[in-house]
Amino acid sequence: MKKNKIEIFTVLLCILFGCLNVTGLAQKQKKQTSIVLPVVPTGEQDREYVTKLLYRIAYPIVHNMAEGTLRKNLPLEKGPGYYLNVLKVTHMEAVGRTMAGIAPWLALTDDDTKEGVMRKQLREELLKGLPNIVNPDHPDYLNFRTEQQPIVDAAYIAQAFLRATKQIWDPLDSITKQRFISEFKALRTRKAAYNNWLLFSGITEAFLLKIGEQADPVRMDIAFRKMKEWYVGDGYYKDGEKFAMDYYNSYVIHSMLADMLAVMVEKKQASVKEYDEALKRMIRFAELQERMISPEGTYPPIGRSITYRTAAFQALAQVSLMEKLPEYIKPAQVRCAMTKVMHNIFDTKGTFSDDGWLQLGLAGHQPEVADQYTSTGSLYICTIGFLALGLPASNPYWTEPYAEWTSKKAWSGQPVKKDYKVEY
Repeated sequence: MKKNKIEIFTVLLCILFGCLNVTGLAQKQKKQTSIVLPVVPTGEQDREYVTKLLYRIAYPIVHNMAEGTLRKNLPLEKGPGYYLNVLKVTHMEAVGRTMAGIAPWLALTDDDTKEGVMRKQLREELLKGLPNIVNPDHPDYLNFRTEQQPIVDAAYIAQAFLRATKQIWDPLDSITKQRFISEFKALRTRKAAYNNWLLFSGITEAFLLKIGEQADPVRMDIAFRKMKEWYVGDGYYKDGEKFAMDYYNSYVIHSMLADMLAVMVEKKQASVKEYDEALKRMIRFAELQERMISPEGTYPPIGRSITYRTAAFQALAQVSLMEKLPEYIKPAQVRCAMTKVMHNIFDTKGTFSDDGWLQLGLAGHQPEVADQYTSTGSLYICTIGFLALGLPASNPYWTEPYAEWTSKKAWSGQPVKKDYKVEY
């Protein structure tokens, strides 16, 4: 009797464990056959990420301007073999480059959203800090009067004023305005290099022309004519007498040429036809840029100044801001591609220092890739890749659902538009 009970108990155990094994196997098979769909961010989530990121980048510069502590607190990291006078140039680099990137965003109408609060704070602090940088008696007074480098970064300040005239120029007091005008005119004592630098002189004069000040038309005209002469085709300009395969078409050439010509057309110093031609070339270049973003959201680390990071896409960002993208490139394609690029760059450990400043590198802290003219202030040019934030949150760029960009579609077997060169 006892033996029978043991046998029955053993059978029951086998049945029980057999059922458990079958159940476990079924669950395992279910896990293996289930399809996990990727979670893609909405346009609203992308905008939240991008606005917080731009604020994170710009805040240390703008806040220290407002507090009068920029010279005191800005780090002075320099590239290998750095040859400039860092104390005389890096602070203006930080200011001008930051301003040029955040200006379209600051130009948006105030609202009570979280983004609106950040934007308003940044604009108010910028307006508080701007008088300091042109006040000779202030510790944060910037050097416009010596060295060649201020020709570059004063131009970015002037371009920022053009991009948000009502928001960051008009509110300034008359003394501050006159000081900026005097400092811009003082740049005429130095000659711009015979390359993209001609546009720096040109756009500073264009700003003076825009606000009704005496401007030097020759500097604008030479910049325009040389760029037209240096156009090599299919959206690309040479940077001087020789072509260089780098991102200076985006860092400087297309955007500054278009912004300068817009003023020249308004003031009857260039024709609409000439502006339209330059704009078509910028659109073509932006089209190529969208195609160059890999399926993973990376791009070739080629040429000079790769530590400028997202500045490499200023042309694409500006064409998006102007709502001039080619018809087959949907705004959401650009948003999704650029947001992925930003994640790859700025989410990488080391891109920011522990106390929030940008560090030399492309993705992370890579001082070895910095150029001899690159210091901490130089890095803030990355903000010019954020120009599309000047589009309101209600714009299709931000409201359209997730969309794959051209190379992502091409490398996954989806239909894509064949690319051809253009003749203009």
